[in-house]
Amino acid sequence: MKSNNNNNNGNGNTKLILLHPYIQKQGTSNRVWLLAVLTFFTVAFLLTLIYTRDALVSGGAAAAASAGAAVPPPLPTSVISTLVHYASRSNESFHMTHPELKSISDVLRKCSHPCNFLVFGLTHETLLWKALNYHGRTVVVEENRYYAAYFEELHPDIDVFDVQYTTRAGEMDELLASARELARQECRPVQNLLFSECRLAINDLPNHMYDVDWDVILVDGPRGEGTEAPGRMMSIFTAGVLARSKKVGGKTHVFVHDYYRDVEQICGDEFLCGENLVEAINGMLAHFVVERMEKDSFQFCREQNGTAAAAAAAARSGL
Repeated sequence: MKSNNNNNNGNGNTKLILLHPYIQKQGTSNRVWLLAVLTFFTVAFLLTLIYTRDALVSGGAAAAASAGAAVPPPLPTSVISTLVHYASRSNESFHMTHPELKSISDVLRKCSHPCNFLVFGLTHETLLWKALNYHGRTVVVEENRYYAAYFEELHPDIDVFDVQYTTRAGEMDELLASARELARQECRPVQNLLFSECRLAINDLPNHMYDVDWDVILVDGPRGEGTEAPGRMMSIFTAGVLARSKKVGGKTHVFVHDYYRDVEQICGDEFLCGENLVEAINGMLAHFVVERMEKDSFQFCREQNGTAAAAAAAARSGL
């Protein structure tokens, strides 16, 4: 005890400071947290910088591509002529002649790119249409779902959709009378056919088909021989409505094959109009140029039916 008092007295002016281990640990912990926060913000800043740079580069490249990229060139005329030549020389019993093929190929060649080409009927020329509409969209509508599936399996690059036709060629007069009666309602010339109740409307195609502005339409189906065949009343009516219901673009080229038959001629005059007939090749292929109409239009032809029919007859006899 005494000894301790002496030490205390002798060191009365000395101050001893002890650092508790908890204080040292707390200081180290704060530095670690500070370092972690700084690291996090540094990484976040670098990632943001990299992402922004990549977005600007890709966006600039895309803008440059869309602004300066050239439209893919169409097929050379020599290639088109060769394809048409050999297609017209086919040994198939039912095929188009050279003048008919050339008329359609000329329109496809001049069509704006990409060209939207709708074809009713799988035929000998289907592969030709796909080749001629280079860089464009070619869609085929076929009545036979088994043949459509078979063809698409052989040629997966071609879009083929099957459709159920509910008419018979022998019903044409009755169907035309019904369409005339409902021209301001279900059978009007400007409408979305997806929701149409008109008996002549094809409304069971995929939804996106009705949103496409078709540049060229070829009616070469369904079958039309005999009164029990489906006839082409529905496909001609549908072509007429699609052409007049375009959202952009003014005109649609509509071709009707086998124009020598009554259904093709009468329905062509009714829904595509004689005033729009610009060419009839050997009585086999009719070429109409149909302009879009406003939504409040309720008449397919500007001229009366009798006048339009007379104009169509004159065009057929003079071309």
